[in-house]
Amino acid sequence: MKFNISMKDFKLLLSFFSVLFSFFIVSIAVDTISVNQTIRDGETIVSPSGRFALGFFGYSGSSSRYVGIWYPFSNNTVVWVANRAMPLNDSSGVLQLTSKGILVLHNSTNTVVWSTNTSREAQSPVAQLLDSGNLVVREANDTDEDNYLWQSFDFLSDTFLPGIKFGKNLVTGHDRYLVSWKSTTDPSLGDSTTRLDPGGYPQIYIRKDENIVFRSGPWNGLRFSGMPNLKPNPIYTYEFVYNQQEIYYRYDLISKSVISMMVLNNDGIFQRVTWSNSTQTWNLYLTTQMDNCDRYAICGAYGTCNINNSPPCACLDGFVPKDEQAWDSGDWLSGCVRKNESICRAGEGFQRISSVKLPDTRTSWFNRTMDLKECESVCLKNCSCTAYSTLNITDGSGCLLWFEELIDIRHYTEDGQDFFIRLAASDLESIHRPRSQTRVWIIAVSVLVAVAALLGLCLLFHFRRKRFQRRESIGRMQDRDYTDESRERDLELPLFDFLTIANATENFSEYNKLGEGGFGPVYKGTLKDGREIAVKRLSKDSTQGLDEFKNEVIFIAKLQHRNLVKLLGCCIQQEEKMLIYEYMPNKSLDAFIFDQKQRKLLDWPMRFHIINGIARGLLYLHQDSRLRIIHRDLKASNILLDIDMNPKISDFGMARSFGGNEIQGNTKRVVGTYGYMSPEYAIDGLFSIKSDVFSFGVLVLEIISGKRNRGFYHPDHKHNLIGHAWRLHLEEKSSELMDESLNDSCILSEAMRCIHVGLLCVQQSPDDRPNMSTVVLMLSSEIALPEPKEPGFFTERKVFEQESSSSKIDTCSANEITITLLAAR
Repeated sequence: MKFNISMKDFKLLLSFFSVLFSFFIVSIAVDTISVNQTIRDGETIVSPSGRFALGFFGYSGSSSRYVGIWYPFSNNTVVWVANRAMPLNDSSGVLQLTSKGILVLHNSTNTVVWSTNTSREAQSPVAQLLDSGNLVVREANDTDEDNYLWQSFDFLSDTFLPGIKFGKNLVTGHDRYLVSWKSTTDPSLGDSTTRLDPGGYPQIYIRKDENIVFRSGPWNGLRFSGMPNLKPNPIYTYEFVYNQQEIYYRYDLISKSVISMMVLNNDGIFQRVTWSNSTQTWNLYLTTQMDNCDRYAICGAYGTCNINNSPPCACLDGFVPKDEQAWDSGDWLSGCVRKNESICRAGEGFQRISSVKLPDTRTSWFNRTMDLKECESVCLKNCSCTAYSTLNITDGSGCLLWFEELIDIRHYTEDGQDFFIRLAASDLESIHRPRSQTRVWIIAVSVLVAVAALLGLCLLFHFRRKRFQRRESIGRMQDRDYTDESRERDLELPLFDFLTIANATENFSEYNKLGEGGFGPVYKGTLKDGREIAVKRLSKDSTQGLDEFKNEVIFIAKLQHRNLVKLLGCCIQQEEKMLIYEYMPNKSLDAFIFDQKQRKLLDWPMRFHIINGIARGLLYLHQDSRLRIIHRDLKASNILLDIDMNPKISDFGMARSFGGNEIQGNTKRVVGTYGYMSPEYAIDGLFSIKSDVFSFGVLVLEIISGKRNRGFYHPDHKHNLIGHAWRLHLEEKSSELMDESLNDSCILSEAMRCIHVGLLCVQQSPDDRPNMSTVVLMLSSEIALPEPKEPGFFTERKVFEQESSSSKIDTCSANEITITLLAAR
């Protein structure tokens, strides 16, 4: 068959195929911009996996338009902006790549408002958006990152993405640092910066305007000395590189399924956030500034900050406040001065300052080859040297010397570093002088006499004191906690009068009674304004309720989180003590998951929602609240459900708070509930945030199975629910743990992941259990999970009444025993 095609038809056909070919080229190369190809407002290029997109963006209420890179799946969270200093005024902007390998942004008048640069002449350049979020200009046939003509990772905005070398090229002088946005809807240059400063011995500074607000401390071989929360973790690896060519800090994600970044806001707060697939939101993982002691130089020169002390600032050994009056009034910025200015004299030496964030190193000197002994010798010979320290704590190598005032020091309870400060001979003598034995003997005798006298008085007035004990305790509590406390606390916690509560509960009628806990009954009430409340009334016969009542008042008044029950106020009148909470119409979680009929109302999405909510509430208590709080009695009956079935952690009567770096404690008075208590707490009285993690793990397994851990029965073994879940995991039959009522609604992968996380939380050793920030990440992402080790308390034991004379049944949760005291018999 022959075809006769005219020249005109041939040209049309050729044009058609040319257009078609061009279309396919653009469609296939969606992650690149070729020479003279343009990107206009409304058009985007997308990285190969679709994780990042590049194009034009703006915000409602403003005509300004910017070229940026964002996460398309997260409501377009922007991570990089090109023309921050010069926004476009309309949507006529055009971005293109020139033949010289330069990206150019034109406005409507064809004026260049932003462009890249390159130090080499390009042959066949192409711009590409990588899956790392890095926009690069390179030769078309060269993907070696060392040969890039230009890259956005060298010109940062407010976001520190994985793979970025945050620091300085010491050869070219190019500095990679962060500058905050002016606001959440204004990408122009803000007031805060984060920069790795190579001066002295390098460290990271956060500045607000020109003022330093945070300092990381120097790198000590493991971490920056002022960032103890920078530790090996399952989310990312990190490294610090310092050589003749460059200095930088970098982190990389371990799993490609995890999305995490660090962002600097305009208030100078530097935070790590991770993306939650389940909630479709960014979750806070950590904040660089942990507490008030992280404010730069808050205690001035030669002052040290300890967040667990009140006041937090104190002078170093051998120093006194420079301005006593200002210091006593809480203004510590003037710092401290030496008691004895006569240094560089015979007999002087060094005093060890232990477990601290090292002082500012901007004017320090260092040597990587010296050992600590050589370091001391060099410092002692130089009268200007004020202190010295080891450079690398992993092997004790290196020498770091200070020559000016020592500023911005804080104490840590763990993961701190030691340094040695120069003191005059007289100061060293006063610090190390042994106490007089005679003085000790006099003090000891005086104490013994005082104790004997006190015991005599106690015996003499024993019965009289016992008669009025309860009334005096109440009076003391009222006077101390609700009269002398600051007005601020009063404002945080409104006081209700007894008559108001009595009317609201219809004189505490049985009809309004919701249940009864370890310290008294709980009633439903309705205030005159129509608000429904829950009233926890302290039993008059309770022998231990006063302290727990006070504990709960102090803690909950300071806590605000969507997954914690809200305290509306309290009532303290004569012998009555009551807490008034928001009313939870769906009562407690145990009423659902342990009831044959009610459990069917909780499908899998609802149970998964409850598990995540409890995890977020517990994370807030452990890490993000003003107080670091260990709950110590987390169980199903202490999880309340609001009208939308949102979980609320309640009952803080047994909670304990810690300072910024404390994570554990010891007690002879073990409180909690069998079946939920961790082994180290129940046996040795050691409690920590990992004790709560254990309780959370038990709770997760109970929510999924609909069975109680304590009292669980299986015909094939004598394990409790934990042991049963462990056996099924070893046999790769974890799906058999699930409540049968979930068969129709369950997302199997989510349920299996929750069981796995639950088993990680109930491991025997506290060190093996994840912390709650890791738990939240595990539940909300596809991060790889480690294999759990053998759990604690996985074999059921019978608990007899004689184990504890003060044990009592918790009527809110059948088959549970709330332990209030374990004592030798």
